[in-house]
Amino acid sequence: MPVLLFLIDTSASMNQRTHLGTTYLDIAKGAVETFMKLRGRDPASRGDRYMLINFEDVPLGIKAGWKESHATFMTELRNLQAAGLTTIGQSLRTAFDLLNLNRLVSGIDNYGQVCSTLIQSERSC
Repeated sequence: MPVLLFLIDTSASMNQRTHLGTTYLDIAKGAVETFMKLRGRDPASRGDRYMLINFEDVPLGIKAGWKESHATFMTELRNLQAAGLTTIGQSLRTAFDLLNLNRLVSGIDNYGQVCSTLIQSERSC
């Protein structure tokens, strides 16, 4: 059951416009929407869970967690607005912390579907 996390830059710089007049944030939101539509067509995506995080401080930056519905995710995505500073370091930390928490809660205690003890020994899990 994959968890797909989207970290969207919502700093004020995302209000910049392209030569077509669209903001960078609108392009980012459109890319996520397109991905979601294409992924939704794949039968293998039935168990997918999605998370949406922006550059606000925790907990405000967590817009949709892995237990939220698809509709909630899409609503929060559409409501994103660009303001504030670029806090990429803290935002990446939050993203990895949440993915790690999900991994622990779901009982997956290894990376890459390999028992972490096999890296240093031949014992099986």
